[in-house]
Amino acid sequence: MRNLFALLWRNQFFVLFILLETTSIFLLTQSYSYHGSLAYSTTGDISGNIFNSYNNLTGYLSLAKENTGLIKENARLRNMVRPSSLLKDTGYIKNDTSYKYIPARVVQNTVNKSNNFMVVNKGNNDGILKEMGVISQSGAVGVVVGVSNNYATIMSLLHSKMRLSARIKKSGQLVNVVWGQKTYLFGTVIDIPSHISLEAGDSIITSGNSMIFPENILIGVIESHETDLNKNLSSAKIRLGSDFNSLYHVYIIDNTMYQERDSLIRITTQGYE
Repeated sequence: MRNLFALLWRNQFFVLFILLETTSIFLLTQSYSYHGSLAYSTTGDISGNIFNSYNNLTGYLSLAKENTGLIKENARLRNMVRPSSLLKDTGYIKNDTSYKYIPARVVQNTVNKSNNFMVVNKGNNDGILKEMGVISQSGAVGVVVGVSNNYATIMSLLHSKMRLSARIKKSGQLVNVVWGQKTYLFGTVIDIPSHISLEAGDSIITSGNSMIFPENILIGVIESHETDLNKNLSSAKIRLGSDFNSLYHVYIIDNTMYQERDSLIRITTQGYE
């Protein structure tokens, strides 16, 4: 302690200068608004940058939660805006309210096998049943083939036995879509009548005939089509609307009228087949 006092005494003029300078700066910032705001602004910039970096980090970490919220909101909007209506000369007379959309997250998926499946985190507890259709924001995905309490297995369009009833959007012509087992980006449109000519970019949509998918859901767009006048039917290459290699969120479609319609068909067609 004696050495400290000796050091301060030897440097008494320098210490006095520092004290007076500090006091002057303090009085200046308290007396004039400009200097005071400058001081606060400097410290505010520093703390602001720190909080901004923190918010950026927490914002990034909360993206998964935000995405889940958006998916649920999209499902709610899909349930409000029905995909099709009955049409008369006087206009729309009745909305098709038979479809509900249940959001789900893909937890397992394959794209490089001959028969590909995916698993989602919704099951019986969420009202999921076999033979429900599955779509993404970009197009058709597949059909539910297995269900447990909390999970469901989906046969994706990338499966050798998958066959979708479809339409050519611009003409309404019925066709079918299969995969082709080459790449997850493309499929094949089959059963195209020979008089139909498709161009690159033509949309292929669900027909609505299967009771699994509503009509007008995009399946994909034509990549190329080569016609053969010597054959009654032709095929075309289609770029699938859904990118199966990056699927994360999907919607499972519940046709609330499926059982009634299926029972009616079974009863009324018995003895006629």
